Amino acid sequence: MIEIKRPDGQILKGYLAEPSNGMNAPGIVVIQEWWGLDEEVKAVADRFADAGYRALVPDLYRGKLALEANEAEHLMGDLNFSDAAGQDIRGAVQYLKATGSAKVAVTGFCMGGALTVLAACNVPELDASIAWYGNPPLEYVNAQAITKPMLGHWALHDEFFPIAGVDQLEEKLKQAGVNFEFHRHDTKHAFANPKSDARGLAPLKYNADAAQLAWERTLNFLKKYIAS
Repeated sequence: MIEIKRPDGQILKGYLAEPSNGMNAPGIVVIQEWWGLDEEVKAVADRFADAGYRALVPDLYRGKLALEANEAEHLMGDLNFSDAAGQDIRGAVQYLKATGSAKVAVTGFCMGGALTVLAACNVPELDASIAWYGNPPLEYVNAQAITKPMLGHWALHDEFFPIAGVDQLEEKLKQAGVNFEFHRHDTKHAFANPKSDARGLAPLKYNADAAQLAWERTLNFLKKYIAS
């Protein structure tokens, strides 16, 4: 765990996974699901580090974790999304750039996917964004402010973030001339999290094939836009 300084000077903690190829590797800020900074999102950061990226997970809940859905809903409801995107996530991007990463992407899952889209609008320092099955209300998306490439992995049978909202987001990005690439999978929400089935929630379902395909597309996207 490290300390991250936000643009406003406040401090938050984060989990940093460093790759074997050193401090000058490109960076990626990984945004948690609504459960918090748990072992699953740390494992994602470690996986990015194994792939050659400096991966940083800011602790948006300030040490709090949810084990049950009602706890997660409460923590997410208390989160100031604007502050999280414009301060916590921006601070994490700035940290990676200040400590050796020439280019930095932002990625996130579920709630973190929605925050990734907001970060694309509110963090001018980021170089790319990758959203996983999570998007914010359309009125909060300033598509004209998105100037860097975006990749999106969506679930066609998502009960938390209906695919109709993704269709509307896609149209808004098209009208703004954003460089983006969206992929829709014949899956449920949280298809990339191996722990989804263990949560005991019907709307969640892990899908190994979709998860692997989305991961490969993510690595190809990162290689094209921040590792080159």
